Amino acid sequence: MKTFLTGLVLAAAVAWTVPAAAQSGGAIEVAEPWARPSPGGSKMSAAYLTLHNKGAAADQLLSASAPVAESVELHTVVKDGDVMRMRPVAEIEVAPGSTTVLQPGGFHIMLIGLKAPLKQGDRFPLELTFAKAGQRQVEVTVGAPGAAHGTGHRH
Repeated sequence: MKTFLTGLVLAAAVAWTVPAAAQSGGAIEVAEPWARPSPGGSKMSAAYLTLHNKGAAADQLLSASAPVAESVELHTVVKDGDVMRMRPVAEIEVAPGSTTVLQPGGFHIMLIGLKAPLKQGDRFPLELTFAKAGQRQVEVTVGAPGAAHGTGHRH
């Protein structure tokens, strides 16, 4: 019994010393996760969201994963001459005290090799990995075709 109580006290002490930010997922708040439907037989779509950095230090979105796609990549859109092109990026910076919006025509999360078509109203989990805030899971709602913004949902 004494060993059990000692272990319990040690576990409580370790849990108490973990910073509150680590328990709450860090200083990053994720809002409005949404995706576009995949038209026809397309095996690709994109997810969008808003990242609010409530902290005093910069953080970076390093990667994302979703069970609906074979692979997931962070992308941006760049102008190449007169043509807009998507390009993968290694990370997306979220400056301290600021908001970074992943939106059509800018930073976004590419869903590549969809396992089934995404239809309006569908929902799926998306796991985000941040350099400081760690892993966060959000639920993405598939919006209307041609939608330009999210659903107003916060995580």
